[in-house]
Amino acid sequence: MRRILLIDDDELLAAPLAAFFGRFEFMLDAAVRPSAGLAMLRATAYDAAILDVMLPEMDGFELCRTIRRESDIPIIMLTARGDVMDRVVGLEIGADDYLPKPFEPRELLARLQTVLRRARAPVGANLKRLAFDGLQIDLERRQVECGGRPVELTGTEFDLLVLLASEPNKVFNRDEILNRLRGIDADLHTRAVDILISRLRRKLEPLDLIKTLRNAGYTFAGARA
Repeated sequence: MRRILLIDDDELLAAPLAAFFGRFEFMLDAAVRPSAGLAMLRATAYDAAILDVMLPEMDGFELCRTIRRESDIPIIMLTARGDVMDRVVGLEIGADDYLPKPFEPRELLARLQTVLRRARAPVGANLKRLAFDGLQIDLERRQVECGGRPVELTGTEFDLLVLLASEPNKVFNRDEILNRLRGIDADLHTRAVDILISRLRRKLEPLDLIKTLRNAGYTFAGARA
């Protein structure tokens, strides 16, 4: 059974959501304050976390940053009214997905299942390792080394890197990247891809492996080792 942590100050949300998730072999724990949620994350091995943006003590963005400093656990942000800037900020700081409030429990479950699949299996590769000059990608362990140093990637960042590196020099447009990562034609703002690419580039510095082709998309330019 997968164990999920919800951090949301709406005390009426957890019980019905936990009952729904239980039908699909997901156990949902809940905290209404970030401090309690962080303590639970540090004490228990959770498979994913769901964070509301509007929280006491600290907002969901700061909470996401705090979690990301300690863990690469998949994170879904719940954003009020689906505000685009909330989505952009959430992705920039390391969230794997976002869902506007109010939401349907079935859609949240589907998003969880998607990020958990991404966290456990690489996208479209049967190889055990991808090797390039200065870059090693271990597909089984989901680990990356850049210039001999380990690089910490979120599940989404890792799968984006694998997607691009599996087919060097192929041009992927934004919609294709979103759909390949999600596995479905999801309603995502294409700005999300630019944010993910920017995050990934920063983490791979000083290597310059991901190229932008204006009005076309992105391509991986690494040389096979």
